[in-house]
Amino acid sequence: MPIAGIYGPEDLSHTAMTRAKQPSRGGPSRALPMPPVAWTPEIERETAHLYERVKTVIPPVEWPTMAPYVKAINDLKQERNAVILAHNYQTPEIFNCVADIVGDSLQLAREATKVDADVIVQCGVHFMAETSKILSPEKTVLIPDSRAGCSLASSVTGEDVRLLREKFPGVPVVAYVNTSADVKAEVDICCTSSNAVQVVESLNTDTVIFVPDQYLAKYVASQTDVKVIAWKGACEVHERFTGDELKMYRDADPSVQIIAHPECPPDVIAEADFTGSTAHMINWVRDNRPKRVVMVTECSMADNVQAELPEVEFVRPCNLCPHMKRITLPKILDSLVNMREEVLVDPLIAAKARRSVERMVHLKS
Repeated sequence: MPIAGIYGPEDLSHTAMTRAKQPSRGGPSRALPMPPVAWTPEIERETAHLYERVKTVIPPVEWPTMAPYVKAINDLKQERNAVILAHNYQTPEIFNCVADIVGDSLQLAREATKVDADVIVQCGVHFMAETSKILSPEKTVLIPDSRAGCSLASSVTGEDVRLLREKFPGVPVVAYVNTSADVKAEVDICCTSSNAVQVVESLNTDTVIFVPDQYLAKYVASQTDVKVIAWKGACEVHERFTGDELKMYRDADPSVQIIAHPECPPDVIAEADFTGSTAHMINWVRDNRPKRVVMVTECSMADNVQAELPEVEFVRPCNLCPHMKRITLPKILDSLVNMREEVLVDPLIAAKARRSVERMVHLKS
C-alpha cells in the first residue's frame, strides 16, 4: 500500500520546539590502573586464537596495535563482571575479539534483559545504550563515547510524537528503536527493521503512525495493507545509496547478488534481490553462500561476515557510519578502566519507555 503521508517538524504546530537532549552521565568512578598495552610475545600467544577469527579482514601488520587492547579489555571484563554488547556495524576487532553478544538492535535489546552482569558496555550508538538501561535499570550501562549518536534518533522528539497524536487522534504510534528514550516513552510500541511489519500488523488497526525513518515506513507500507503515516527521518548511511549505483554493479557482473537494508530508499530496494534487517542479511548470506554479494548497508558488517565466510566475495559500496566508528578499542578499555561514560535515563521516562520496548521484545513471533 502506498504511504499515507510523511510529516516533519515543519508540518506540526511547534510553539516551543525542543530537540532531544541526552541525559547527563556520571563521571569517572572506581577507576582501576590502566593496564599496559604493549605488543609482547606473551600477548601474541594469548591472542593468537582471536586473530584466527579475523585474519582474512585484518592485515597481520595491524594486529600488534590491536592485540594488547583486546587482551586488556577481555581481562577487565572479568574483573568488572561486565559484558560487551556489539552491534553488527562494529569493526571486526571489536565484533569478533572482545564482544560477548553481537547482533542487530532487536537481538541486543533482548539480550540486554538476560545478561548476568553488573556492567553492560554498549558498543553501538547512544539510543542502544539507553535501551539497555531502560530494560536493565539495575545495571551500570556504559558507552565508550557518548557522541556516538544517530541521525534517525536526533530527527524526532517526544514533543513531536505528542503533536502527531494531536493531529491524528486515536492512531497508534510505532517507534523504530533508533529513537531516544523520551520518544519511546510517548509511543505505543517499538520495532526494529527485523519485526517492523509484524509490529504494525499486531496493532489490529487500519492506520498507524511510524517514526522516524521514512524509508523503513515506505518499505513497511509496501508489505502490508495497513495505512502508514511516516516521519521525515532518514539514516545518513542508507540514504546515500542509489538504485543507479546498484545497477552499475549488476551491469558489471549480472551474477552478483544484491541484498539491502530496508532503511534504504525505494529505488535501492527495487534493485535488490533480498531486503532485510542486518540479522536477516547475515543469515541470507549464511544460507545462500553466494559467490559474490553486494551488501547494501554500513560496510563494516561485510567485514564481519567475511571473517566468518571467507569463501564469499563481498563487493563493498562502503558507506561508514561516523557514529559507530567513534567506538574503538582504546575507548572501550578506557570505559572499563574508568567506568565511563555512564548512561542514565530519568526514571519516569524510563518507566514509560520500558512498556513500549517490552511490548516489542515480548511480541510472539
